[in-house]
Amino acid sequence: MTATKQIKAQARTTAGKGAARAVRRAGRVPAVIYGDGKPPVGISVEHIEINKLIYAGHFLTTLFDIDVDGQKYHVIPRDYQLDPVKDFPLHVDFLRVAAGASLTVDVPVHFLNADTAPAIKGGATLNIVSHTVSLLAPADAIPAAIEVDVTAYNFGDSIHLSAITLPKGVTWAGHGDDTLATITTPSGAKEADADDAAAAAADAAKG
Repeated sequence: MTATKQIKAQARTTAGKGAARAVRRAGRVPAVIYGDGKPPVGISVEHIEINKLIYAGHFLTTLFDIDVDGQKYHVIPRDYQLDPVKDFPLHVDFLRVAAGASLTVDVPVHFLNADTAPAIKGGATLNIVSHTVSLLAPADAIPAAIEVDVTAYNFGDSIHLSAITLPKGVTWAGHGDDTLATITTPSGAKEADADDAAAAAADAAKG
């Protein structure tokens, strides 16, 4: 779980594309705080600060206390838009987080010992199917990542969600027993298996 971070923001009193462009020209990024059954609040945040936070990683699973001209909001980022050419932030959506709330969040999957596992050292390849998973987690206990140790897996094995132990209070959101990754057999081993099968078939035909 990542710690709650602090952001200072300014209230926005005007809306629309023209107002948003004026905010960006001033070196800030338009944003909105919504949810928890309360009216949305238009704000702007400092461009350099929010850009660093987005590209530092875990932005969409990090809780923030936003100080808007002295009034504080406990929030989590729900979405952000980037310029399609220059990749700088254009807009951010923040969701209010009530005390004791649980949230559906996408968290990254980290595969441990992917370079040192016996199967990998033996020539197998770790084929990652899912880089993230959706979890239902308490807002104050969102995992920074789900870790999967691939040491014990062998050629041809698949790694499923059912093999993962989740932190207390955290459950899967909208998944079956999805496949996270597979350990693909080395091509040389496949060819050897094929040759063995052909030889066995030939022996059987002779018999």
